Amino acid sequence: MYVKNIQELVNHGEIELRQELLKTIEASLGRVDPYRLTKDMVRVNDRQLAIGNLQFDLRRTGRIYVIGAGKATLPIAKALEEILDDRISEGLIIVKEDEERTLSRIRVRRAGHPIPNEAGYLAAQEIVKMASRARADDLYLVAFTGGCSALMPYPVQGVSLEDKRKVTRLLLACGATIREINAVRKHLSGTKGGRLAKIIAPATIVNLTVSDVIGDPLDCITDPTVIDPSRFEDAIYTLKKYDLWGHVPESVRYHLSRASADQETLKEYGDIRVHNFIIANNVMAAEAARKHLETRGFNSQILTTSLEGESREVGYVLASIMCETVQHNRPLEKPAAYVLAGETLVKLEGNTRDDAIGGPSQELAVAAAVRLPEAYHIAGVFFDTDGSDGPTEYAGALVDSKTLEQARKLGIDLYTSLREHNVAEALNRLHDVILTGATGVNVMDLAILIAK
Repeated sequence: MYVKNIQELVNHGEIELRQELLKTIEASLGRVDPYRLTKDMVRVNDRQLAIGNLQFDLRRTGRIYVIGAGKATLPIAKALEEILDDRISEGLIIVKEDEERTLSRIRVRRAGHPIPNEAGYLAAQEIVKMASRARADDLYLVAFTGGCSALMPYPVQGVSLEDKRKVTRLLLACGATIREINAVRKHLSGTKGGRLAKIIAPATIVNLTVSDVIGDPLDCITDPTVIDPSRFEDAIYTLKKYDLWGHVPESVRYHLSRASADQETLKEYGDIRVHNFIIANNVMAAEAARKHLETRGFNSQILTTSLEGESREVGYVLASIMCETVQHNRPLEKPAAYVLAGETLVKLEGNTRDDAIGGPSQELAVAAAVRLPEAYHIAGVFFDTDGSDGPTEYAGALVDSKTLEQARKLGIDLYTSLREHNVAEALNRLHDVILTGATGVNVMDLAILIAK
């Protein structure tokens, strides 16, 4: 079971609906389990290694390396280790500090996320050394997944790790999109933007990844070993767009503004041999949720797998859709279920409390809860599939049409918690936070709402 605190979540509020939503989470996450999907894709038969539609003759293949970093990387590496065993010459992956699992043949390093740290930098140096040993007949099985940008920092010469940390903090707080953030990070890195692929060449690279970005753009998912469409001017534009140019370290401004064409990220593969496989994405997770709810008797619909926007505003809109369903049996007739996948964001204002704790999914949950009438039978679950919503230990939250009244009884002001971006404290007191720990799944966020 992914959810660890089920009993706490189903002993109050719309109990029946809450139980249905928790079962739906299990079905959805199970469908996009990277370990199982890797096992389905990678096979060894009669000295032949098959990866999707690729075939490798193990008698002619040199050394096999497994490298990677990210929130969904460990289950992929675990599956590869079990499939290939002693055929793996060497391996190293970087995971979040809260990931406790280890592997037998592949080394596991733990590092900071979302702010990079020294441990990540040291581990990145190890991966670069391993990549530098590549020969033409070698095979690199690469598992860079969401979170790898922070977990594997390798700043360009002249930019310190602390400089990159400061830039990361500024970008995460300004409301920039993941594409904009990555345009900056890639151009401050010695490995991102396909630069690691250049180091690995002439060996063959097979990327096995999980998408945590809307539209599945490879350059945002597994960017160290794929081509990059962004340029130095995009990085500069992003920093100026969000009024950060004057706030980033001087070393960053110097590097971005004075970089030459030969310092650009990888724009075409040329002779570099790269094969890419996305084994899981949010469309698969959303469809699994919809199908499960349909089998449970709900009229079910996926509203979008491209959900974006400010969490509070999206939450208000979703609450209005649920009210329309209860009042007028539209867009679906009751019992009804709506599934949304994507990634909302929280933009921190200048007066946000320093000790405020929350995350996009938790803010989405509270915003929906404050707009749901108590008399309606509605519940919603909002969670980050990797098990950590924002900088918190919570995966998200489960709320319903009784949540607002329960908060009032306990003296909890949900409106203030939203305004101060301090929703985690309120949801924790309501026993509505979801605890999963690291799931090994990372396909962005899901919002599932049901009404009867």
